Amino acid sequence: MTLHPPALQLPQGPAGTEIRGLGHAQPVRVMDNFELETILDTNDEWIRQRTGIVTRHIAGEGETVATLATDAARMALADSDLEPEQIDLVVVATTTSQERSPNTAGRVAQALELGAARRGPGVIEINTACSGFEYALGIADQAIRSGSATHAIAVGAETLSTVTDWTDRTTAVLVADGAGAAVVGPSDAPRIGPVVWGSRTDMADSVRIGPPEGKFAQNGREVLRWGLLDAVGHAREAVERAGLTLDDIEVLVAHQANLRIIEPLAQGLGLSDKVVVTDVTESGNTSAASVPLGLSKWWHAGRIPAGVPALLFGFGGGFTYAGMVAMTPQRA
Repeated sequence: MTLHPPALQLPQGPAGTEIRGLGHAQPVRVMDNFELETILDTNDEWIRQRTGIVTRHIAGEGETVATLATDAARMALADSDLEPEQIDLVVVATTTSQERSPNTAGRVAQALELGAARRGPGVIEINTACSGFEYALGIADQAIRSGSATHAIAVGAETLSTVTDWTDRTTAVLVADGAGAAVVGPSDAPRIGPVVWGSRTDMADSVRIGPPEGKFAQNGREVLRWGLLDAVGHAREAVERAGLTLDDIEVLVAHQANLRIIEPLAQGLGLSDKVVVTDVTESGNTSAASVPLGLSKWWHAGRIPAGVPALLFGFGGGFTYAGMVAMTPQRA
């Protein structure tokens, strides 16, 4: 006797998804290069030449990765014109979470009172470090298109200052704190392309936060070499997977690690004459937060046009990378 198990009924999701709103948050305190001169063997000229960074924001009392993520999500939700009860998924990317449980996404949902009464949203925290937001946005896109969610908030948030060795000038001059967020909803046509993600297992220890010190450490030369030689190919693949060419891309938002990587990446992709976000000069390296932070800041400042293809690409700790093309929100 042949058994025929019943077929599963898959939900009919939307044709695509889109970014409905953007938000960002940064600590009040601003640390410039001259302040670093007082605690490190370095100077403003050296930092600018090696990194392009001029200032960075550092979390103070009462400012945590959860509060920054919440503030960014709140701003994105207001920008989207959606109501809190419409959000049924929160994905937060961070490598500096304060709590093992509840996770940072749960704290965001709690603080914003998201979801319908007695049925809050799904809450996911992921840790792929500097590529984290692209992973989070990819998960949100796939969850909505599969019918597992209707509207989602994807957040990248970090307080790298809490895991920094402030005596190490090779890392202390880079790090900063902040958060960026995007509200994602269904659309009649795909406005967020497939995520291209992956890792380099042979470079897993090139950027790390681990025992015994629990501090951020990296092989800067190895990361720089990857950014200059390998990043272009993966970023180009994300454009191809979206069915576009590099000529179609109007905005590049790469991981704000170092101006010495961002500018050659833009040149290698042939995008130097397009809008290239360089928020690293004002915000430093905020790991998972850097792409959504720069995107939101420039969007709300009117420096990014509405309804155009933007290439989002992150890479770093793990060693992970991820990217996709996403249309900027349709309303300015």
